[in-house]
Amino acid sequence: MQCNIDAKGKAVRLIYGLLMIVAGAVVAGLGVAGGFGGWWVWAVAGALLLLGAFGVFEARAGWCVVRAMGFQTRY
Repeated sequence: MQCNIDAKGKAVRLIYGLLMIVAGAVVAGLGVAGGFGGWWVWAVAGALLLLGAFGVFEARAGWCVVRAMGFQTRY
């Protein structure tokens, strides 16, 4: 896992990672407070939280999984 993104790429990944974590917390909170039941609410909240955490990890590590697979990204 070598560093394959620059400072701008790290910032982009950190921002979308944090936004996804907040969105996951909001979905989970609405599921509890709003009484929306079902496994799908928790699946969506869990997916958002996991993907957000992975985005923050990419930002901290300076490593992008998409770039590591050989695809070119804008940032």
